[in-house]
Amino acid sequence: MAELQTLARPYARAAFTVAREAKALADWGTVLERLAEAARDEKMASLIGHPAVPAQTLVDMLSELAKAGDGAVNLLRVLAENRRLGLLPAIAEEFAQLRNAYEQLCQVDIRSASELAEAQRDGFTAALKKRLGAEVSVQWTVDPELIGGAVVAAGDLVIDGSVQGELNRLRAGLTQ
Repeated sequence: MAELQTLARPYARAAFTVAREAKALADWGTVLERLAEAARDEKMASLIGHPAVPAQTLVDMLSELAKAGDGAVNLLRVLAENRRLGLLPAIAEEFAQLRNAYEQLCQVDIRSASELAEAQRDGFTAALKKRLGAEVSVQWTVDPELIGGAVVAAGDLVIDGSVQGELNRLRAGLTQ
């Protein structure tokens, strides 16, 4: 996985630079997500990896699927010529990280044992903005296996305030 990210990084940076200069980060992000989704599709992945499928055919198919503009079509051409279309999901991920850093936006996943009220969600969001020093985009998920509480994940930061997490810590302490 790390190798894919390493290979994808220069392409994502180039796309990011073009998108930033054109003031089209959102549009590029949408197109790259569509391209990544297409590349993840089992049938499309088999075409991308097939040596008998011409590069231009793949470029035409993907650009039509993603409604890609000229810049994205150029990126597809370069990727196809270098047999790197399989990197599209990793490129989209790298691009999203660059965009989030540029826009000072942090992606946060919050799993809670039960559905949270709007006031609780607002409280979580405000506390995370203060703690992370950035705007936050929160993905909320209900996970009854947590028993109670919540788990917050923002990049490398994970805060486990769940009952299940506490039980796991107690079990680990007792078995050592």
